Amino acid sequence: MARSFRARLTMGVMAAAVVGAPLTLGLGASPAAAQASGCEQITSFLNERKSIVERVNKLGKQPKAADACALLGRLANNGNETMKWVEANKDWCQIPQNFIDGLKADHGNVTKVRGQACSVAAKQAQMEKQAREQGLLGGGGGDILTGPMRIPQGAL
Repeated sequence: MARSFRARLTMGVMAAAVVGAPLTLGLGASPAAAQASGCEQITSFLNERKSIVERVNKLGKQPKAADACALLGRLANNGNETMKWVEANKDWCQIPQNFIDGLKADHGNVTKVRGQACSVAAKQAQMEKQAREQGLLGGGGGDILTGPMRIPQGAL
């Protein structure tokens, strides 16, 4: 028995949620039917999310807090936009509740980690500012925190 477009979309949404892959729309539906439904817009949100997650993963095990804060901020913004779209279109696009619940949980985790990374970045920036003000950073002879110090010349 042939499945409706919404049923195929629902299967694609669940597949994207499970494997983290881009959403496969239509699964055989014509491009015109996919465009007419408006449900294909979720692919742009999920593709952007995947791209940001890949960039976060490339930061490595010890990322700079400012870099992590910026990328996680973008990921949180994407989550806000995606959640808003999903809530507005869940009935029309027949988005499964388990997908919505998973997205909400993931978004909550991203928001929490972003807050932690941004807090660390702010503290690092404050410490660097204080070190510069005290002459410990960037003063002609190298800095005490990130580079070699010059040995004083004279009576040694």
